[in-house]
Amino acid sequence: MPSCDHCGSHVSDRFARVFADESGQLFACPNCSANAGIAEAARQRTRSA
Repeated sequence: MPSCDHCGSHVSDRFARVFADESGQLFACPNCSANAGIAEAARQRTRSA
């Protein structure tokens, strides 16, 4: 099961698929970051892709 690289909490495969970067790193999860911050990071990543 994937885990957050920031806090170590387990996340679902689906969460990791959506929010991990190209190398598979998860810099935040719902346990250590506000959901708004996760959404903003995803938006920025899609703009730069």
